[in-house]
Amino acid sequence: MMNEEGLTLMAECDCSAPGEADGPRKSHHDERTVRDLISRMNRIEGQIRGIKGMIERNVYCDDILNQISSARSALDGVSKLLLEKHMKSCVKERLESGDPKVVDEVLKTVFRMMR
Repeated sequence: MMNEEGLTLMAECDCSAPGEADGPRKSHHDERTVRDLISRMNRIEGQIRGIKGMIERNVYCDDILNQISSARSALDGVSKLLLEKHMKSCVKERLESGDPKVVDEVLKTVFRMMR
C-alpha cells in the first residue's frame, strides 16, 4: 500500500522469525513514523553532503569533526526510534506467539548498537 507521498506502508506486520517467512522479513510502521524516519534521514543526508563539501573546501578539521559528531548523533536517534518501534511491535508479537529466539536477536542488535 502507498500513501500520497509515495511511501510504501505495510498493511500488517510480518514479524516472522528468520527463515520462516516466504521471502525477506518486513517491518510495519505507521505513516507518522515513516514520515519521521524519512525526514530524519533526509536531514542526515544533507549533513553528510555538507561534511563532504567542508572537506572539499579545506574547512578547519575541528569544524568538520564537530559536524561528523552531529551526523552520528542523528543516526543514533534514527536507530533508537527504530529499536523502540521494533520492540513494541515485532518483538512483542513474536514473544506473545512463543518465539523466545527473538530475545537473542534483539540482544545482538542492541550490543551491535552499543559499539
